[in-house]
Amino acid sequence: MLEKALKGSKTYWMWLLALAVVIAVGFVVYLRQLDFGLGITGMSRDVTWGFYIAQFTFLVGVAASAVMLVLPYYLHDYKTFGKITVLGEFLAVASVLMCMLFIIVDLGQPMRLLNVIFYPTPNSMLFWDMIVLNGYLFLNILIGWNVLDAERNNTAPEKWIKPLIYLSIPWAVSIHTVTAFLYCGLPGRGFWLTAVLAPRFLASAFAAGPAFLILLSFIIRRFTGFDAGTQARQTLAKIVAYAVLANLFFFLCEVFVAVYSQIPEHMSHLQYLFFGLHGHDALVPWMWSSMALMVLAVIFLIIPAARRNETTLIFSCAFVFVGTWIDKGLGMISGGFVPNPLHEVNEYIPSIPEIVITIGVYALGFLVLTLLYKVVTSVKREVAGQG
Repeated sequence: MLEKALKGSKTYWMWLLALAVVIAVGFVVYLRQLDFGLGITGMSRDVTWGFYIAQFTFLVGVAASAVMLVLPYYLHDYKTFGKITVLGEFLAVASVLMCMLFIIVDLGQPMRLLNVIFYPTPNSMLFWDMIVLNGYLFLNILIGWNVLDAERNNTAPEKWIKPLIYLSIPWAVSIHTVTAFLYCGLPGRGFWLTAVLAPRFLASAFAAGPAFLILLSFIIRRFTGFDAGTQARQTLAKIVAYAVLANLFFFLCEVFVAVYSQIPEHMSHLQYLFFGLHGHDALVPWMWSSMALMVLAVIFLIIPAARRNETTLIFSCAFVFVGTWIDKGLGMISGGFVPNPLHEVNEYIPSIPEIVITIGVYALGFLVLTLLYKVVTSVKREVAGQG
C-alpha cells in the first residue's frame, strides 16, 4: 500500500516540499547544536529539562490517546469508530516518533542512548520508558497496517493481531504512566511530587489527543473528501469534554493541597506559574490563557447544540489542544524547575535554536503523518469504490 503515498495532487506535493524545507532548516540548526553543545539552548544548571522534554511529555499523551478509539472499537464493537480508529493508531505512530526525536535532540551526545541498551538498569524509569515507547510504536504500526490491509482485501484481520490489540490497550496507559513516574519519582521537586500526576497526565492525554484527531478529520475531509463521520466526531467530543473536566479537577486538587497546607515548597511553584515570583512572571499570561481556553472548551463541548455546530467544535478542540499544550508543554516542566530546591528563581526561556529545532521535529512528524494518512484515505476511498 505504500505506493499510494507516492500519488497525489499538486497541493499534496507542495505540502510535502514545505515540510521537507522546514525539516532541513531544523536539521542544520541541530548540527550547530551537536557541534557547540546544549549551550545554545535556554537550559541551565537549574533548568536541565527544557522545551524538548516538554514536547516529549505532551506528545506521549497524544500517542496514548489512541486507546480511546481502540478500546471502544475492538473491545466493544463500536462501529461508529470504524473509519477513524486507524487514523488514531497512525497518529500514535507519528507522535511516538516525535517523542523519540525530542529525546535525541535533548541529548548532547545522541550515542549515549546506546548506554540504555548496553547497560540496562531496570530500577531506572528511563529504562522502562524506552521499553514502553518502542513497544507502543511497534504495536501501532503492526496493528494499524494489518487491519488496513485486511480492509483493503475485504478479509478479516489475522487472528494473531487480536492479542496484540488487547495488549495495546494497557500499553497505551503505561507509556504516559511511566512518563509521569519520571517526574513524580524525583523527591527534590515538590511540584511533581504527587501521586495524582499520572492520572492528571492521562486525563490531559485523553483530552488533547482526541481533540487533535477531530481537527485532523476536518482537514482530511477538506482536502481528500474522506469523512470519518459526524457521529464519530461527536462521540470523541464528549470524551474530550469529560477528559478536560477530569484534568481541571486534578489540577484543582493540587491547588487545594498546596494552598491549604501552606507548605512553601509546594506553593512557590504555583505562585510562580500564575502570579509570578520575585519579579519573574514570564509564564503568568500563558498559564492563565491555558486555564481560560480549557474552561471555555468545556462549556462549548458540554452544551449539545454548541457541540453539534462544526465551527464551534473546531474552535473548542483547538482550545483544548492549545490549552493542554501550554499546561504540559510549558508550565509542567518550567513549573517543576522554578524555583529550584534552594528557592532561587532562575527563569527558563527557550532560545531561538531550540524553537527552530522543535519546529523541525514537528515537521518530520507531520511528514510521516501525512504519508500514513495518504495511504489510509486512498485505501478507504478504494474500498468505498470512489477510486
